[in-house]
This record gives sequence, C-alpha cells and structure tokens, in this order.
Amino acid sequence: MPLKIAFTDIDGTLLNKERVPSEALKNSVANISNKNVPFILISSRMPSAIYHIQRDLKIENTPLICYNGGLVLVNGKPIHSTEISVPTIQEIARLNADKKIHVSLYNNDDWYVESMDYWALREENNTKVSPSLKSIENVILDWKEKGKGAHKIMCMGAKEELDVLIENLEKTHANELHLYRSKDTYVEIANKKISKLTGIQTLLKHQYPNFSLKNCIAFGDNYNDIEMLSAVEIGVAVKNAKEEVLKIADATTDTNHNDGVAKALAKYFEFC
Repeated sequence: MPLKIAFTDIDGTLLNKERVPSEALKNSVANISNKNVPFILISSRMPSAIYHIQRDLKIENTPLICYNGGLVLVNGKPIHSTEISVPTIQEIARLNADKKIHVSLYNNDDWYVESMDYWALREENNTKVSPSLKSIENVILDWKEKGKGAHKIMCMGAKEELDVLIENLEKTHANELHLYRSKDTYVEIANKKISKLTGIQTLLKHQYPNFSLKNCIAFGDNYNDIEMLSAVEIGVAVKNAKEEVLKIADATTDTNHNDGVAKALAKYFEFC
C-alpha cells in the first residue's frame, strides 16, 4: 500500500551532532510536506521539548505524540492521556527516601525537579526546556488534589542505585509500569498501557481515519521503538540503532549524524 504518513523518534534518530535538524532533513521534510505527507514526531520528550524541532522543520501544525504515547496532541490539545497514578508515584518516592536518585516528574508541559542538580542541568541542556523546582511531596499533594498523575517519571543516577529501584518496582508494579532503561544511568517510567504504537494507533483513529498502519513508515533507534517499527508498513532503523532494533527493522538507513532519516525520506518518497 502507498505510504501516506511518516513517524519518527527524535533522540538518536532524527537530530544531528548539534542536536538540531540538519539542512538536509529540513529539505526532505519540506518535500514530503509538499506531497501532503504528515511528518509526525513521536518521542519520550515533553511537548515543550519538541515544539522547537517542529518550528525548525516548519511542521508546527502537525500532531505530536509525547511521552512514548502517553500524551497525544492535535492542535496543541490532548486527544489522549494515560498517566501513572499518584499512589505509584508515592511508592517510587518511598523507595528513594534517601534521595540518592534524581527523580523528574512530568505531566503534559510541566516538569518538576527537587533541585537543579547535575541530572536536571543535563536534561535542560539536551531538551532546551527548564524545569520547575518543587519537592516530590508537594507535587504529589498538588496532583492528588487536581486528579492528575505523571505522564513520565525519569529516574537518573548511579547504576547500582537504579538496579535496586528497578528490581523493587518489577516485584510490585510489573503489571502497571513500563521501565525503559535507555542507558545504565537513566530509567524512564511510563504506564504499561501505552507505547509508541498505541500513540500511532490513537492518532490514526482520531485524525487520519482513512490511513492504516499499512500506510505508515517509521524511524527509530532504541528499544522503545521496536513495537512501532515492527507494526508499520516500513520500519526503518538508523545505522547507529541498538542491535535488537536493527534485527527487527525492515530497512536500515545511515546514522542520525549522517542524515539517515533525510536519506530514507528521499528514497521512499522518490525525490532524490
């Protein structure tokens, strides 16, 4: 079936060494936009950490899939939201009572940290978004009152500390939480009901009812991209992807630092 829509991961897949879209990518996205092919960014990032990339690519009016499918936005408004419950956040706070692990709490466009430590500064630099300072206890109180939860919890710290946290959460919350370890020092926590694939399915149903997964191409590099890449018509891994991702992908393109996504768009939409 013809390809009608493209989805792409951001970090490790789309951005160049400077962590911005390259000129080649901007040109490729402009070309598919001229063919009325939506180019959808799908990421574990919060909305504000994606908006500047949309602006660079001149696709500000396209939908967004944030938090690995936990929040789907159309015209800046949620059409789907799945959160981690407050009692679960409380349990994570209890397991980290000694504060040895940095914990970032996210809901929609709110990002809370307890201090601007090494990890918060690193994420601020990577995403070009600044967090708000607030204790976990006060965030929990506020969210409990407002009926909110976390779209994502990011835990960062020493490998050994995260090993213990993960072991405990797998024992008690294996059916509720997805624990995605992007590196030894990073663990992203999300509701197990969502994934990048569920985000795509939700968006297609709501916004593109005439499209199916057979009309989709997707790009990725990491473990949380596997389900998405396996389900769409053409799942493309960048050359720098994890070995497990390369194995399941339908095709491989160049690395993110060498315009892999731009080159693949040109190939599959025939404007080389």
